[in-house]
Formats: sequence, structure tokens, C-alpha cells
Amino acid sequence: MLAILSPGQGAQAPGMLVPWLGSPRAAARLRWLSEVSGLDLVRLGSTADADEIKDTAVTQPLLVATALAATAELDIPAGAPVVTAGHSIGELAAAAVAGVLSPEAAVALARVRGREMAAACALAPTGMSALLGGDPDGVLAGVAALGLTPANRNGAGQVVAAGDLDALAKLREEPPGGAKVRALTVAGAFHTAYMAPAEEAFGAVAAGVPVADPVLTLLSNADGSAVGTGAEVRDRLVAQLTRPVRWDLCQATLRELGVTALIELPPAGTLAGIARRELPGVPIVKLRTPDDLPAARELLDATEGAR
Repeated sequence: MLAILSPGQGAQAPGMLVPWLGSPRAAARLRWLSEVSGLDLVRLGSTADADEIKDTAVTQPLLVATALAATAELDIPAGAPVVTAGHSIGELAAAAVAGVLSPEAAVALARVRGREMAAACALAPTGMSALLGGDPDGVLAGVAALGLTPANRNGAGQVVAAGDLDALAKLREEPPGGAKVRALTVAGAFHTAYMAPAEEAFGAVAAGVPVADPVLTLLSNADGSAVGTGAEVRDRLVAQLTRPVRWDLCQATLRELGVTALIELPPAGTLAGIARRELPGVPIVKLRTPDDLPAARELLDATEGAR
């Protein structure tokens, strides 16, 4: 089975769309998704600087559009032996890869999600910090003791704590469980109760978006399980705004499914790095530019041939 993964916020980089604009089909799709989102995604992904594209309201639709422009170049057959998942905002792209949402709906929802999360971040001084290594139980206990939330549990010794800035400062002063602590450059405490206003606003819009049942296996950030219906996917995408991302459980499900190869959609790198530690020996293609498409298609063809 082949896994196709879509990265989350923080994976963006200036100029990440430049290589894809050389493909007429990808360029046309990106121009169309720019119209859908009301943002000039082509400019944002080619000439905008790092400060402009780290704005949550911009980053989220840009990431989803980038992943889906590359997905269209892969031509994944419906019903292929493929499992897909995405980290945080990447789950919207994964839902489109699985056929639950149209690409247009995924990008439009990413625009709403990013806008509403940015607004929620402005309501209180919050942030996020990564904890690397250390004793897992000690790390989680230290995070809880400070009233923080383990907003991302990524596996491979990576936990992201989120919450009040003063509590995060204490976390850095006295790292729990022997972990190393690194502050993240984000607008606020994503995947915590601080995002409740965003969840409500996003849910009101998502309720009207047409969905279909997945045509590929789609894993949920909530618990790593495969989700069977479009309606449940939509509900989980909404609830995800205030729930921790359990990428560790998604990785565990990939192991249980016997994944034999993996493609990370652009801007690739982050999830491939985690997978190398969690799924040792599994061939991985980081799909960063169209030059990587032949290797990605080779994995797809090999998986199809093994059916």
C-alpha cells in the first residue's frame, strides 16, 4: 500500500510554487484556485517573502493549493491501494485527495479556516513550543502541570505544547523530562480550546459544503483511524481546530496497514523526516518539484502492479 501525505503549517517556503508554474496544467490549476480563494496564490507562492506567507490566513490556502496542484499531476486512479493523511491543515488537502472534497472546496475551506484561526489568535496572547526528545511521560506531565495542551503529538520524540505565553516561557526555563524546548513562530495556540471561536465560524461554513464518501483510505488526525463517510470527515475537520493532532497515531496506522512506500506532497520534507524514523526501510519520495514526479509515479505504478 502507498501512503500519500500532505504537510501542515510551517512547511511553507518562499518560492515553493516556482517549479510548478513551469507545468501548464499545474499553473492553470493554481490560477483557478487563486480565483476560488480570493488570493493571488501564484504570486504568494513565487515572489512573496517569508513574512508574508507565514500569515495564517494566507499560509493555509497556499499549502492546500500547492499540495493539490501536485496531486493532479500524479493522476491517482480511484480505488487505488492508497492511504492518505495530512497534518493539521494538510488534512483538508488529504480529504480532497481521497475524493471527499473537490479541490475548490478544500481551498475555499482552507481560506475560511486560516482567516478564522488568525482572528482567534488575536483574542489572547498564546503560542506554541516544540519539545524534542526526553522521557515521553515526563514531557506530557510537565506540559499538563503548566496548564498547556499537547497540541501535536508527532511521534519520533516530538511533542508541541500550546497555550498561554507566560506558561510557555516557564516551559522553556525548566524543560520537562529532559526535553529540548524550541519556541515556534506561529500566531497562537492552534488545536486548543483557544480556537473555539474559529471552530464555530468554520463549522458554520463547512456545514454547507458538499461531501462524498472517500474513494481512498483517509486517516483522521483525531485518532489515526480510517474514516468511512464524507459526513464524518467533515465533522472531524471542524472538530480538529480545537483537538490535538495525533500524528503519532496516524503513523501507527500506516505501520498496521503495511505501507510499503510513501509520497509527501509539496512543500515536502517535514513528514518524510518523521516517517524515516517511524517507518524505517519504507521508500519515500519528497515531491518538491515536477522533477520528482517520475519517482513518485514509479511508486504509484509499483503499488498498482502489486494489487
